[in-house]
Amino acid sequence: MKLLKLSILFLVLNFGALAIGSWLMASGPQTEWYANLNKAPWTPPGWVFGAAWTTIMICFSIYMAALYSKRSTTKVVLLFTVQFVLNIIWNFIFFNQHLIGLGLFTIVLLTTIVLIFLVDYKETLGLKSFLILPYFVWLCIATSLNMYILIHN
Repeated sequence: MKLLKLSILFLVLNFGALAIGSWLMASGPQTEWYANLNKAPWTPPGWVFGAAWTTIMICFSIYMAALYSKRSTTKVVLLFTVQFVLNIIWNFIFFNQHLIGLGLFTIVLLTTIVLIFLVDYKETLGLKSFLILPYFVWLCIATSLNMYILIHN
């Protein structure tokens, strides 16, 4: 029962972060600014982003619930909080303010935080560690997209 309650809590927090991030980016991907950027050839179609983030946040919520139920340490809370903030502000930095370089820096930090989760807690969570892999892989792709835009615009 504790794991279910924690999963619901993290689902609310993670989808809340996505909602805040979406609000902060305003029309983001639909703007003329974004449409006119030279984007990477491997940029997925728009619908993939919604499907990917939904899957990622479900997996990450279960991962965090499992981790927090075993290790509710200050480090876990701090890593989650930093991840939460970075995930939200990237949208504002990149889509709203058009600060591509700062966006790249932000997403690299976010990817690093997720990698720390993956590496530092793989023994604690065992096979449940695979639940954070979609997040890490997606951030690697997103980082490459951000870097391409920085280099080619």
